[in-house]
Amino acid sequence: MSKVLVTGGSGFIGSHAILQLLAAGHEVRTTVRNLNRKADVLAMLRTGGADRTDGLTFVEADLEKDAGWPEAVAGCDFVLHVASPFPPNVPKHENELIVPAREGTLRVLRGSRDAGVKRVVLTSSFAAIGYGHKEQSAPFDETNWTNMDGEGLTAYVKSKTLAEHAAWDFIAREAGGLELSVVNPVLVLGPALHRDSSPSILIVQKLMDGAMPGVPRMTFGLVDVRDVVDLHLRAMTSPAANGERFLGAAGDFVSFLQIAQTLKTRLGARAKRVPARELPNWLMRLLAIGIPEARQILPELGKTKNASNAKAKRLLGWTPRSNEECIVATAESLVRLGVLKDSAKAS
Repeated sequence: MSKVLVTGGSGFIGSHAILQLLAAGHEVRTTVRNLNRKADVLAMLRTGGADRTDGLTFVEADLEKDAGWPEAVAGCDFVLHVASPFPPNVPKHENELIVPAREGTLRVLRGSRDAGVKRVVLTSSFAAIGYGHKEQSAPFDETNWTNMDGEGLTAYVKSKTLAEHAAWDFIAREAGGLELSVVNPVLVLGPALHRDSSPSILIVQKLMDGAMPGVPRMTFGLVDVRDVVDLHLRAMTSPAANGERFLGAAGDFVSFLQIAQTLKTRLGARAKRVPARELPNWLMRLLAIGIPEARQILPELGKTKNASNAKAKRLLGWTPRSNEECIVATAESLVRLGVLKDSAKAS
């Protein structure tokens, strides 16, 4: 088995990556910004059902600092570079996301090259593929790139696009023998392992808590975190994955309303707070005046998008769970963790 570095082990995708790597028998090292997070990571692994953590070690490293990265990559065969800033709130300045995403990626790539790592798998995003374009009927695929001159690009979209461009430029010019594969997931759902979870999980939590009077008219792709990690592991070892991007989506894109309807159908009384109606675009624009987070989705209102996962299926034999499965798994994990409003009342 291999020694694998997972950056950002306290994150949603990172913690699930550690779970699958340990289960497969790999030796795992993970980075955290502060070693005080070690206990949190171990708790998440227990929640996820890990029966062993003796093959896991921790290194303190920050995407915005050089310290720690040489120790993190030393002796590793592969690196899963998952860590990237994804805050729930709008940053005061876009560089708060762009700089650590881009410069952190380059730190990991340089360190990996110098340490003799065979391959880095970078967690990019559909954000680097499907934004800034005019509406199109054809599904997006790995040949598409977000148009940085397009309108309404958020700081997060810019950070993921610029970081991935920087990674491919590095490989073209400075890689030596280092290989690169990239995974571009859509919105990542699935079982939360901690009460303080990913902003993507917060979408389902807000729906379950009835925090929204209705849902916006927009569509997006979904994918289960367990399938995202599986795609990373396939990209890590498959010869066919070297130098390739892989778009990770469970299936066709769904509307916000379809997600709400799935929750109501599958969760029954536990989803009684979930809104059952779409809000007109004019009302969303009005609400966005006082809600910065809502302003970020305004350019996507009413747009219909889709994306193809055919390449990952064809080259890597990837078989993701359905949209419905990952929606339900997300909600059920929130019930188990006791983070929903009704859970608080029950306790």
